[in-house]
Amino acid sequence: QVQLVESGGGLVQPGGSLRLSCAASGFTFSAYSMKWYRQAPGKEREWVASIIRAGDNPYYADSVKGRFAISRDNAKNTVYLQMNSLKPEDTAVYYCNAVMIYGSDSYWGQGTQVAVSS
Repeated sequence: QVQLVESGGGLVQPGGSLRLSCAASGFTFSAYSMKWYRQAPGKEREWVASIIRAGDNPYYADSVKGRFAISRDNAKNTVYLQMNSLKPEDTAVYYCNAVMIYGSDSYWGQGTQVAVSS
């Protein structure tokens, strides 16, 4: 069955770094664009970053541009989110999302908690 499993979240001090991973299985990973979203307490889920294919230019929300980097490894069926210079406002549950490039199928992971606090 389809699975997206996020990992790498945790508690970090402001200015610190974390690397999130999302391991995919049960579908053809290379046929899907991969995205990261986040949802802070009491707020709506918001888009963070996207990468369509390996080697493509990534896209970022203005709030994370210059600090976060999305990448994918099709050989490992995994997408990553490198998060640097973390701020308290980055605190949220982070979700990965797979969207079929030529189609409408979409899958979500269960989320991983990121907390930025001193």
